[in-house]
Amino acid sequence: MQLTKITDINGRIELVSGLHIGSGNTEMHIGGTDNPVIKNPVTNQPYIPGSSIKGKMRSLLEWRAGVVGITEGRPLGFKHMSKLDGDAADQGRRILKLFGGAPEGADQDSRLVAEIGPTRLAFWDCALDADWVREMKEEKNLLLTETKAENMIDRIRGVAEHPRNTERVPAGARFEFRLTLKVHDDEDLLADILRGLRLLELTGLGGSGSRGYGKLKFTDLRRDGDSLMESLAAVEI
Repeated sequence: MQLTKITDINGRIELVSGLHIGSGNTEMHIGGTDNPVIKNPVTNQPYIPGSSIKGKMRSLLEWRAGVVGITEGRPLGFKHMSKLDGDAADQGRRILKLFGGAPEGADQDSRLVAEIGPTRLAFWDCALDADWVREMKEEKNLLLTETKAENMIDRIRGVAEHPRNTERVPAGARFEFRLTLKVHDDEDLLADILRGLRLLELTGLGGSGSRGYGKLKFTDLRRDGDSLMESLAAVEI
């Protein structure tokens, strides 16, 4: 197995609806929100962790491959491959090539591990687009996040209960997007990557997706400078 190329895939993520990726902050501050978004500790600007994109994209591809029942909800690993056949096995191999699989004991198939090789994809954290930040601060004099108030309605009494405030990055925000793909022996895994990105567009990212949060679209997506937008639009799920 030989590393023949490292491909750069980059573009932008544009939010169609407000995005909430939590910071894990368990403290409640006076005048603050119940659920703050994750922020860069240096710039204090919200960002999208590469781990969030990787985890959601891998999960969606595993659901599409039909392996989630076999893995009992755990990430697909080498130990599950013996239970797969046909198209599911083919998709499983490509998922492991793209996202990796942790060593799982001496009983795993060493030949399969050698065939799969090292993890191909590396995800980058997505910072806010500098032009969008400047537009919000200098031209519109607006904050980079919004606070959305929510509550639960008592069906019988018709009154609101359990109010809560959630911080979101507003619709229209733009993030820089980038990942790198290690290509071994001139293999072609681009179709699987594009399918994963298209699934992200259709399902969303972050929390509260069933309530309309986290809808997004990729713009100006390129591979080594060449546009991928037509190929992304042509993906069949």
